[in-house]
Amino acid sequence: MAVDDRRDERRPDPDALLALAEKDRRGKLTVFLGAAPGVGKTYAMLSRAKRLKADGVDVVVGLVETHGRSETAALLDGLEILPRRRVAHSGRMLEEFDLDGALERRPRIVIVDELAHSNPENGRHPKRYQDIEELINAGIDVWTALNIQHLESLADLVAQITGVTVRERVPDIVLKRADEVLLVDLAPSELIERLKDGKVYLPESASRAVDRFFRLGNLTALRELALRRTADRVDDQMVDYLKQNAIDGPWATGERLLVCVGSDDLSEKVVRVAARLASGLNAPWIVVSIERADREVETPERLQGIEAIFRLAEQLGADSRRVIGQDFVDEILKLARREHATQIVIGTRQRPPLARLFARSLPDALAAQASGLGIHFVTPDKAEAKRRSSRRASIPMPRLIRAALIGLGFVTVTTLAGKMIDTIMPLPNISLVFLLGVLGSAALGGYVSALLAALLSTLAYNFFFIDPLYTFTIAAPHEVFALFVFLAVAIVSGGFASRIREQATIAGTRATALQSLYDFSRKLAGTAKRDDAIWLTVSQLQITLKRPVVLLLPRQGDLQMVAAWPPDTELNVTDMTAARWTQEKREPAGHGTGTLPNSRFEFRPLLGPHGIVGVCGIEHSGGRLDLAAERSLTAILDQTAIALDRARLADETLEQAARLEGERYRDALLSSISHDLRTPLSTITGAVTSLREFGERMEPESRQDLLQSIEEESGRMSRFVANLLDMTRIEAGTLKPKQDWVDVADVVQSAVERTRRHAPARLIETGIAPDLPLIRGDSVLIGQVLFNLLDNAVKYGGEEAIRVFARMDGPAVIISVTDMGRGIPPEDLDRVFEKFYRRGKPDGRAPGTGLGLSIARGFVEAMGGTIHAESPALKKKGTRITMRFPASGTVTNGSPDEPVAYPGR
Repeated sequence: MAVDDRRDERRPDPDALLALAEKDRRGKLTVFLGAAPGVGKTYAMLSRAKRLKADGVDVVVGLVETHGRSETAALLDGLEILPRRRVAHSGRMLEEFDLDGALERRPRIVIVDELAHSNPENGRHPKRYQDIEELINAGIDVWTALNIQHLESLADLVAQITGVTVRERVPDIVLKRADEVLLVDLAPSELIERLKDGKVYLPESASRAVDRFFRLGNLTALRELALRRTADRVDDQMVDYLKQNAIDGPWATGERLLVCVGSDDLSEKVVRVAARLASGLNAPWIVVSIERADREVETPERLQGIEAIFRLAEQLGADSRRVIGQDFVDEILKLARREHATQIVIGTRQRPPLARLFARSLPDALAAQASGLGIHFVTPDKAEAKRRSSRRASIPMPRLIRAALIGLGFVTVTTLAGKMIDTIMPLPNISLVFLLGVLGSAALGGYVSALLAALLSTLAYNFFFIDPLYTFTIAAPHEVFALFVFLAVAIVSGGFASRIREQATIAGTRATALQSLYDFSRKLAGTAKRDDAIWLTVSQLQITLKRPVVLLLPRQGDLQMVAAWPPDTELNVTDMTAARWTQEKREPAGHGTGTLPNSRFEFRPLLGPHGIVGVCGIEHSGGRLDLAAERSLTAILDQTAIALDRARLADETLEQAARLEGERYRDALLSSISHDLRTPLSTITGAVTSLREFGERMEPESRQDLLQSIEEESGRMSRFVANLLDMTRIEAGTLKPKQDWVDVADVVQSAVERTRRHAPARLIETGIAPDLPLIRGDSVLIGQVLFNLLDNAVKYGGEEAIRVFARMDGPAVIISVTDMGRGIPPEDLDRVFEKFYRRGKPDGRAPGTGLGLSIARGFVEAMGGTIHAESPALKKKGTRITMRFPASGTVTNGSPDEPVAYPGR
């Protein structure tokens, strides 16, 4: 039986499912769309709210404007209305929507009327649709109302239809992302009747509105726009549903638009036309700007124009691209093939016949080479063409004067030089001198200066060097040809020279910027400390941008300014609020953005591989950054984020290592305590219990043995606690040994006798050189060190004798303790002085706490001495631990292997 595998291939679109999952995490936006004011958007919104309120749904009114309509105001009865926020604006108090109050109340649905409203200057967002976006991101459903003329892409079309320019606009992307668009429709004639009856505006305002905006033709056109945009939105929802459920259906046509823009005035119209075309075709679109590799963007004004065009395109739902290349046509066609574009939208202007004769325009070249692609031309209006012609006719006077002076100066110098040469030695090719002047003008003044120099040089060459002299008449026909050839060569060579000058300037600027970034990245890579990286970044930003900058990092649960240039820069409440917004939302805020634009600074997040690591603020008092500065800023912030994240990881690694070391010490301490305390405690407890229960019936010898056990184990516990206290004193830095004169022989004998009492079965031999000088130190601490070393030798030294030597070695006194045990591996010779380090016996047990040698090193170093271990000590086995103390004399006698005397046991 054949199996149809096509069902398995019909799987939901992953992108559609991701978009659906993203929507589930956000609140839902419902837009009540109308063709004009008065169609009943607010009335329909409140009527629906009352029905849901009756069903128990948590619906509140954040802001509703009734405009004096009694039937609309009556619907507010029974609905919870949030208090408005009072704001001072232009000398009067306004009542605005309280965004923070709505976020704190957190209802299921909040009604916020007039989507296109502009907020006062001191608000968090300049536009109300941005307030609504924040509510949606917080998981709150929002209902709002919008008239079709407020859409950004329709602004120019509405102005053309109605003659009224709409200033409050909403980006098309807001309506496109709405979860539900409800059309509130009313016939134009009925709307005009409502207006005349005073149900929309007051009678005085209603009469003016009928004469200007509310005309039958205007309302019909607006109604058509609203119906078409609603139909497009419904079609988008149907396509999304089909993709999410893998249903074969009326998919989109597959059209993709590529829109070519520049910095001219026509580009704005091109973007708006493309937005309407993309909406009608239900097609994605990309806006592209081509830049030459050998030229910078011409002027800051043109750069700001391109930035404004890109911001408008992104608001209308387009993707943006910046392409660098030489051949504009080739770059556009390559991008169109790469993005699978089916249509190209480009602006075109009427060109003079002479210009069309010598060169083809970009639109004409695209039309000639774009095989298989549709080309959509956008032309300017007559008014726009006149404005552009007037602007193009006016040349900046300072630039023209400078170019004229440079050209005139070079022509004057070359003319005088030519006359001098012609007087001394007549030459037939004196025109080459004038070419030098043209090249010099191009090098100093650019192409305009070179062109003026070429024209003036032609006239000067004719006037001073072509017969008849001192007239502009040319007698010989071949001289006419030579003169025109000279003019052409001068213009071409001047153009090439000016182009080389521009390219050299651009290359130098880019090389300087690249070298600066390279030096910064090299310094940053060699910086391990966070503070060094911070100040290096602030310094580099100030040098690059030439404006104040601040850097803020999260510390102790809040964002704090850690560096600024100038150092006395301060942030006000608005600035800090914008910075915290950037930290929380991971998006730019402040000046020039949609969030708290009244701030002096634009704040940008520093995003590292593991999340946000800080916020950088750039003051924009000097205007927006140019393209080169923007690129440098982006590169610096990216490298800084990586450096700060690396420093944070290094700090965390050190903290983790310290934590692990602490845990290791804690485990060792607990292990030591559990063994070295539990064992004597068990012995003491058992002995005390036996004495209490059977004391009177026990033999005197047995009672004496139990009491001796209690005494020995108590001493063992006392030594253990003393070791812990000594180690605490050493680590706390409170150990202050005495600096008395100490007799080494007495200290050695005392420590040996104490050890013999502790371990009477072990053989301890001593060898003390005669006439040992006194040393400076603390006899109690030296005795404790010797006892710890002897105790360690008793545990690990096997069954052979333990030897203690004291002798002179140059200007120092040497005290050594040698055992004949199995020794210490070479890699562990330094580790034996670490806390809690213990060597196990052959049976696997490691007795003791592992503090003896660590305490010994602490005591010896506190008294100005040194201590070290060596193994094997004698005959390829054993361990010797040697202490060295400065001596008061220099008596040398004896050898560590040849003791002077053995007093014995």
